[in-house]
Amino acid sequence: MSDSSAVLPGYPDPLWIQAVTLVRGEIERGILKPGMRLAPERELCQQLGISRVTLRRALGHLVEEGVLSASRGRGWYVSQAVQPRKEWPNTLESFTETAARMGLQPRSEVLQSRVDPATIDQAEQLGIAPGTQLFTLERVRLLNNMPIGLDLTRLPLALAPYLSTLDFGERSLYAALAEAGVEPVRADSTIEATKADDRTARHLEIEPGEPILVMHQLALNAGQEPLFISTIRYAGERYRLRTSFSRTAT
Repeated sequence: MSDSSAVLPGYPDPLWIQAVTLVRGEIERGILKPGMRLAPERELCQQLGISRVTLRRALGHLVEEGVLSASRGRGWYVSQAVQPRKEWPNTLESFTETAARMGLQPRSEVLQSRVDPATIDQAEQLGIAPGTQLFTLERVRLLNNMPIGLDLTRLPLALAPYLSTLDFGERSLYAALAEAGVEPVRADSTIEATKADDRTARHLEIEPGEPILVMHQLALNAGQEPLFISTIRYAGERYRLRTSFSRTAT
């Protein structure tokens, strides 16, 4: 690690996330090269000003990302072929499709799968009458067994009445909707940063108060009719959205 590398106790990000960022930065700048062995843990702890427990959490996270590899009794090494950081698309695709594009294994843990009457607010968002039957599906979304997001989706049951009978632990909601002839083509989204509450932190395996990104989406079909609403809470350091902006003529 370079002499200037150190984590800051008063900085908003948890210490282990800062350590991840510092190590990854040294790799991206070519200071740590593929195949190079990192300094011993005791030395890294002194350089970064963190405990060995915090260091190992950071290094373990980088191993899961494929940035580092660990050799029992020999230390930590920069992977021979460091993959670029995975980015989430700025096009509409399902979680399963994103995982396939990234070469990762998707999985879901279903927390809720039930039918409820639409509230006034939900009905207004979906353009339906209050009390209309909604299928509610809440899942923890995992990539390579790492929790990435907490996904709560609601849609009118009439769009695909059999949804409540399906097991969405492995199945894709988008694929199930496609079987019913329901195809989302656009999603209006807003993203905000906040802190994880106790329940979200538990399911995402992070500490309460750690940063998360909350995405609210309204999916629409080709006729611009609302199909479903969803709220997805992403662990902040596991999600990066790539987008672009263009300047219009004035």
